[in-house]
Amino acid sequence: MTLRGRLTAAFLTVVLGPVLLGAFFVGSTLSAVDRGRATERLGVAAAGVRTSVDALCQQLRAAADAVALVADPAARPRAADQVVGRGLAAAVLIADPAGRTSYATPGGPAGPWQDCAADATTGPVRALAAQVRLRDPAGADLGTVAAAQPVDPAFVARLAAVTGAGVTLLDDPGRITHTTEDREVRAAVLAAARQADGDRVTGTADGRYVRRVGPAPGQPLALVLSVPGERPAGLYEALVGAVVLAALLAVVAAWRLARVTTRPLVELAGAVDRVAHGDLTTRVPVRTRDEIGRLAGAFNRMTRETGSYVAALTSSRDQLRGHLTVLGDTLASTHDLQRILRVILHSAIAATGARAGAVLLVDGDGALVGQCVEGLDGRWPTENPADPATLRVPVGAGVLGTVAATGEPLRGRWEPVDPPTGEPTCETYVAVAFAAPRGAEPRPDRPGHPPADGDAADPDCALGVLALYDRPGADEFDDDDLVTLRTFAGHAAVAVENVRVHEEAQRLSLTDPLTGLWNYRYLRESIRREVERANRFGRMLSVLALDLDRFKHVNDTWGHAAGDAVLVEFARRVRGEIREVDLAFRQGGEEFVVLLPETDARGATIVAERLGAVVRDQPVPVDGHAGEPVRVPVTVSIGIAVYPDHAAGGQQVLDAADDALYAAKAAGRDGYRLAQAPDPVPTQEIPVVVAAASPPDGLPRAGAADAAAVAQGGASSGPQPPRQSRGR
Repeated sequence: MTLRGRLTAAFLTVVLGPVLLGAFFVGSTLSAVDRGRATERLGVAAAGVRTSVDALCQQLRAAADAVALVADPAARPRAADQVVGRGLAAAVLIADPAGRTSYATPGGPAGPWQDCAADATTGPVRALAAQVRLRDPAGADLGTVAAAQPVDPAFVARLAAVTGAGVTLLDDPGRITHTTEDREVRAAVLAAARQADGDRVTGTADGRYVRRVGPAPGQPLALVLSVPGERPAGLYEALVGAVVLAALLAVVAAWRLARVTTRPLVELAGAVDRVAHGDLTTRVPVRTRDEIGRLAGAFNRMTRETGSYVAALTSSRDQLRGHLTVLGDTLASTHDLQRILRVILHSAIAATGARAGAVLLVDGDGALVGQCVEGLDGRWPTENPADPATLRVPVGAGVLGTVAATGEPLRGRWEPVDPPTGEPTCETYVAVAFAAPRGAEPRPDRPGHPPADGDAADPDCALGVLALYDRPGADEFDDDDLVTLRTFAGHAAVAVENVRVHEEAQRLSLTDPLTGLWNYRYLRESIRREVERANRFGRMLSVLALDLDRFKHVNDTWGHAAGDAVLVEFARRVRGEIREVDLAFRQGGEEFVVLLPETDARGATIVAERLGAVVRDQPVPVDGHAGEPVRVPVTVSIGIAVYPDHAAGGQQVLDAADDALYAAKAAGRDGYRLAQAPDPVPTQEIPVVVAAASPPDGLPRAGAADAAAVAQGGASSGPQPPRQSRGR
């Protein structure tokens, strides 16, 4: 709600509040007075009803006494007729002590007759009667004499005429017997009478007041009295009309006053909007000395002081950049490259107020590839989807490629080029290259060398580009933004180099430095992981244990340098013959292991045959003792074991493959053997002795029968050499 609306509402509350309270007071007062008067009228009417009924009962009792005083029984009927004829009663009934009627005047009212001495009605009332005992001079009971008067509409009308109120006679269940009420109000009067209790007065919806009278001792009739209210007609309508008229007048007055009051505030609000858009020369005219005038003066002082605050804010921004420098140093300690680049990009956008930005790194092909972007939705070329990985710009092409190639930062307005370079479109931009820190070691798998200075990047050693786009509130990025972006670019270079160094260290800790294959440490971790995966998904895992035959002879004949060359070439051929999902390890010396996930025994034998052929058919060229090239023939023996066919765990399947390798060695080398499936229910321990074909000195050689038995996967009778003492 606006201030003008609030002021109008407050004025209306102040003005209309008393009007509403006054109208409520007048209406409630008139209603209370009307109810009091109606209560008094009903009280008088109730007293008149009781008096009338009591007088009638005394009249009937006197008529019955007159008949009872006649001593001659034969004259009593004549006396009863005379009482009826004089109008003292409508009927006289003479009964004997047994209750049998001895005489009844003709034309009397129908029963039942309600005795005046009763406390309440017991059913429909047709007549009201008074009864006296008939006795002889000696006091003996001769019966009763009863005089009755009919209770009919005429009787009820007489009561209404006497009391001046509407009279309704009810029977015992509460139904209307006779009434003087109009048909339109009977139901409402009856409903109100059911709620009345004792002398309490209730009202109806049409303004009538109702009270019940009786039944009570001496007045056995159940009567309902009602009188109309004396409240003026249309009282509430008049009050509502007065309130509405007062409200309309108050609204007009409130709107006028609120408009006059809020006009200076509207001027002040417009001045605030102009200041918000950068116009610090805005001033508000001070027309009065009231609160609004003082507010306008305070606003003018505020705008004058805002200029001095701008300089303080500039200093604060420089301090913020210092804090961001500390933040960049902190980011250099983590090794999550994507997270580091996102933090750097978000911090750079926040520090400069840019709308969007991107971080790109140089890949092995010499092109800039997007790593993370922010706010570039809808800015991509039509052929480039909104995926950071597809933001690819050749080094030397476009703005970003030029920055990466020259190392010089660029800023300005965007100008489309033909053909397009794949960069996002924008209005203004600023881009800074970042390179490896000074003193960093160049890597052979990455182009470039350490930069000569910290501010410019050599195009060969550039790691990437940090770019920001479209800063709101300014046409172009300024030199301060360029300095800030260079700070973040320096942190980005440190972070990228740290991540690469960490990755290289991690790679060296898990790989063999000579062959480039995974080392024994990673073998233990990989076999555990691959066995768990095979067990979880119900797959097979094949293990190949490889050993170069007579490798000691190579070292002894051509030297250890030739032996190293043979190992490197062997590792290269192994990598060329296995899948990407397969893993090759150098276990130590000339011993190698290959893991074949999701491969059964048949597939493993195919791989073993292929590896044996590629090693056997192509001798390895090495440098001899005289410097002349020598081609060294090499063969390999391979042992094959499959999880879970041959073992129940990672180490067990390695041991099974190793045992199969012993068998291949014993069979004559340059071949492969499949491990023997373990006996599921062994009944006794049977030692299995495998004889090596070429054991070290001091150990007996296996015979041909033993070698044949091992080649067939069976047990040999010769002695088993230690696992570390293989024939080479």
